Amino acid sequence: MTPTRKRRLKTLTGASSVISASNDTTPSTGAKRAVELARKAEAEKITGLFTADLLHIDPAGLAGTAGIQEPIIALAALSQATSEIGLIATVSTTFHHPYNLARQIGTLDHASGGRTGWNAVTSSVGEENFGETLPSPEERYERAAEFIEIVNALYDANERDAAQRKGSGAVGIDPAKFHRIDYRGKHFSVAGPLNVPPLPQRRPVQFQAGQSEAGVTVGARYAEVVYTSQPKLEDAIAFATDLRRRAASFGRGNNLPFIMNSFHSVIGESDADVARRLKEKHERIDYEQGRLKLADMLGGDLDLSGLPLDRPLPETLLPDVTSINRRRGRVEIFRRYARQGLTLRELIIQAQETGHWSVAGTPEQLADAIEERVKAGVLDVLSLHGLGNPDQEDLLLNGLLPELRRRQLIDTDYVGEDFRSNLELPPLAPPTVSQSSRTA
Repeated sequence: MTPTRKRRLKTLTGASSVISASNDTTPSTGAKRAVELARKAEAEKITGLFTADLLHIDPAGLAGTAGIQEPIIALAALSQATSEIGLIATVSTTFHHPYNLARQIGTLDHASGGRTGWNAVTSSVGEENFGETLPSPEERYERAAEFIEIVNALYDANERDAAQRKGSGAVGIDPAKFHRIDYRGKHFSVAGPLNVPPLPQRRPVQFQAGQSEAGVTVGARYAEVVYTSQPKLEDAIAFATDLRRRAASFGRGNNLPFIMNSFHSVIGESDADVARRLKEKHERIDYEQGRLKLADMLGGDLDLSGLPLDRPLPETLLPDVTSINRRRGRVEIFRRYARQGLTLRELIIQAQETGHWSVAGTPEQLADAIEERVKAGVLDVLSLHGLGNPDQEDLLLNGLLPELRRRQLIDTDYVGEDFRSNLELPPLAPPTVSQSSRTA
């Protein structure tokens, strides 16, 4: 009898921007670079490409470059230049409609041969671009739950053989095999059927990001992979314990949802090289701009100007998390940092990593940190940084990744035929009546 293969840590990296710049030699420079990096990631057997998204540009530039392209269109382009790597689009459930999203992601799954995932976020910014006020986190996640239910129901309702290839090469459709869902909820009413034939994966892989009370509950109930910011091991253990307790209360097994961390790293060849790189990184920080970024991490509604850099923040400045209408999980992380006595300077340094897990070290030391979380059972999917960064790419590709392979922590090849199987997710439950019809 063949022994069951032990599942290994899965890896992601950010999809590069396809956008052209005013000083490019040709308009296709950005797209060509994105394709080159996607192919490089695929050659390294990275499990998936991840896109973040923000629906505005803030005047202070605090958000970095997230959101400078529309994720689904960018990934559609990269799908035609790759053949195995997964493609994950971040989509706001607050400012999109589930029927349109099901059509877009469903079509991308067809175009890519079954390699899509979508990351459901509720958005904490951008409402001014949609003529709306930002709902409370509780309301946003209530809407997100309906959104995910509808998308899944639409995918599950149509029969597997609803589309057949004709001898001419065209696709023939049997309308009788496309079924309504007649979903009526508080936020959406969707009749269906979905007018995209059944997906190669049946459903795209469901990612979800959100760390508020309501966000963790939605992830525990619906997500297959939860994206979370947990900078310390003890935080990661507490989060995983809570998430899995909630998932069990919804009747979920198979260790679902998987847990994903973004790993912000500084890789050096030696301890001295790491120290040098860290020193140079900190010297590049604009601490006046950093005050604004830290304020944003703490909810945005506080003034840190004039405070001494080398003293802790006064307790009276720290906001009540329940009074914050966006990114409560991030606010909680920086409240903890402040209460641990970090100085304003140290908090600004931490803000450069936006509350994510951040480690500086040699490839071996970074592998130690990763292995510690894997062995603790709190890390299933890891987003790696450094690809496309001239200062870090070589140490990532020729240092950290080989060390992780040497320790048999990550895959040396793709293990399945689609993204779902490459992540080694358990099989989806068969569609049921309750999955394809709901009235709320």
